[in-house]
Amino acid sequence: MSIQTRRERERAERERLIVTAARELAETEGWDAVTTRRLAAEIEYSQPVLYSHFKGKDAIMAAVALEGFAEMATELRAARQAAEGAGARAALAAVSEAYTAFARRRPALYDAMFTHAVDLPFATLDAPAPLWAAYGELSAAVEPIAAAGDDPGILTETYWAGLHGLITLTRSGRLPEHAHTARLQLLTGHFAARVA
Repeated sequence: MSIQTRRERERAERERLIVTAARELAETEGWDAVTTRRLAAEIEYSQPVLYSHFKGKDAIMAAVALEGFAEMATELRAARQAAEGAGARAALAAVSEAYTAFARRRPALYDAMFTHAVDLPFATLDAPAPLWAAYGELSAAVEPIAAAGDDPGILTETYWAGLHGLITLTRSGRLPEHAHTARLQLLTGHFAARVA
């Protein structure tokens, strides 16, 4: 192995360590606890080493968000594919449940992806592949329920906004938790009212 290859591998490993530490700290103590000073102590590297990989906390949070989008895409794809044989409504419901489960299981990761301001381009052709992959899975579940004349992109965005709103309002206590499943079924049922 060349020195250059070894250095690149070590750099990638340090970057992975930083992102993992940030995720773990955010999930246990919240994003306010994630500082470059704290991360440097957690991974036992100096702050200048951290800054050689990321410009600061916002860049670290963006890297965490990208990981989250890739993971979400995988989970949504698995849910959609597992339910495809049962029809479009079942596939949409499965994706909705997987999306909700993801947000509940990883609240700090979900916040990095959708709540906190991160330096990632959304809704543009410049958006990174993991963002498009997650959106693509939502779209693959929503498009089969589109009626003639519906814009599939706008329909997907609207359904996504509904899911996000339900998750956010329930997590913040503005909607009672006990009715979340009923709300999710209602959202899916109304969106997929014309299909089996």
